[in-house]
Amino acid sequence: MAKSIFRAASRAELQQRLARLAPDRAPLWGKMSAPKMVVHLSDSLKMALGELSAAPKKTPLRLPVIKQLAIYLLPWPKGAPTAPELLVRAPAAWAGEMVTLSALVEKFATRSAGEQWPPHPAFGSMTGRAWGVLVYRHCHHQFTQFGI
Repeated sequence: MAKSIFRAASRAELQQRLARLAPDRAPLWGKMSAPKMVVHLSDSLKMALGELSAAPKKTPLRLPVIKQLAIYLLPWPKGAPTAPELLVRAPAAWAGEMVTLSALVEKFATRSAGEQWPPHPAFGSMTGRAWGVLVYRHCHHQFTQFGI
């Protein structure tokens, strides 16, 4: 069974990894700084919660088979494209950004997977189950980028 932000053990794992992140930690690949990555993850969670809009993109990721493979099975490539809206905000104070991301992880998990969820800019219509797996995998990918 895929790890999901809706599972307490998966959330705890992500929270523990987040707690090990330092603002000066260098990425193993890519150009994002640790503070920028924290802001990026926070904004992606806000997008998933419907609190931040991102323009839809026409991509093959909207096709059901490709969407399922990308969300549940395929490894994430380094440098995978993201919505530009998730890269614009500059980080504020480190401690505050860390608290915000941690709180958004928990807030996400308070929603029911069975509720109506906003569409993803690249994947289109998404179930709560798919969002839960995607959010976990996105956090995992970014944390791995920083060796945590």
